[in-house]
Amino acid sequence: MIRFAKPALTAREQLDLLIERGLLINDRERALRLLEVTTSFRLSPYMRPFQYPDDPEHRFKPNARLSDIMQVYRFDSDLRQLVMVAIEKVEIAVRTGISNHMACTYGTHWYLTPACFKAHFDHARLLTELNDKLAKETRQYHKEIERIERAKVPEEIKRARQESRKRDNYPRYYALTYDQPAHLPSWAMVEELSLGTLSHLFDGLDEYRDRKAIARRFALPHHVLASWLHTLTFIRNVCAHHFRLWNRELSIPPSWPKHLAFPAPQAGRGVPRRLFTVLMMLTHLTTQISPDTRWPGRLQALLAEYPDIPRKPMGFPDDWQERLEALKAAKTP
Repeated sequence: MIRFAKPALTAREQLDLLIERGLLINDRERALRLLEVTTSFRLSPYMRPFQYPDDPEHRFKPNARLSDIMQVYRFDSDLRQLVMVAIEKVEIAVRTGISNHMACTYGTHWYLTPACFKAHFDHARLLTELNDKLAKETRQYHKEIERIERAKVPEEIKRARQESRKRDNYPRYYALTYDQPAHLPSWAMVEELSLGTLSHLFDGLDEYRDRKAIARRFALPHHVLASWLHTLTFIRNVCAHHFRLWNRELSIPPSWPKHLAFPAPQAGRGVPRRLFTVLMMLTHLTTQISPDTRWPGRLQALLAEYPDIPRKPMGFPDDWQERLEALKAAKTP
């Protein structure tokens, strides 16, 4: 371990350092304005392909231009937004699938029954999180009511504002309207869960037949859907925090069903850990959720808009278009 001693640099000092390292800048004033809103630290992951590997001075290769780096940066931003559109659709569909099946099979408040879950599932933590949400909304409502009561407006306006605040969101409305059961109905409960918690909840369902029935809607074996939700939770966090996605490597490769086209041609080497695998997952899922989805077409349009972006760091095989098209004809296993 060594002591960190790097000094903070102004935007102009950052620019001077990049030029010193060999980066070509066409318009220095424009580059300076860029660094005033986007630090070189944020851009550094996009610079690495243009720099000599393992060079302690981080020097750039000949003819490396800031405009090339920014093209990759813009592509990555557009890609994150498009991926988030698909993940949103998957999240909503999985929430719906779990609630529709479990509530109609076991009752509106099925999740209150520990027997619905595997022994290792942290059932108490789930209920605590939901309790905390209801309690927080109740406290917030009473604070808002106090402010409304202090306002110098007619009583009918106060009453209207109170009713409006009560209906701001369903957890608040439920907590202020019902006392039995103390918890939300299934279809409202799933809406309060993060994708990560939803992933754990699905994988934690005790009955194999329940997981199988839910996964069937997505034309996947249940263990594959559980694996994909785990992967998409990671990808969603990357996108939500504006981290680099373009050449991201998955720490754990997702499972892959036998009935779907493989993400890459190297059979026998396992599922690739690159972004193309995720894009195949999302192509399959969005197609199963809505057969007339335009998301795969939007993906191809984005790739066509940036023809100079290297495909190899994303794990694209030469026949990537054919592999994506094959997913649209996938059948339920």
